[in-house]
Amino acid sequence: MAAASKNKGLMWILFFLSTAFFLFLIFSHNPWLTLVLPFVTTFFVKAMDII
Repeated sequence: MAAASKNKGLMWILFFLSTAFFLFLIFSHNPWLTLVLPFVTTFFVKAMDII
């Protein structure tokens, strides 16, 4: 159980970091914006423990 909790915390951190990077790309009008979407969604799903 402790390993799952640690991994879940790491996934939340990675989700917030990738979301911050995604917002940065939105505001900077970067054409590579869509390449970050898989990271944001994957880390969110893993943090919510859906998979």
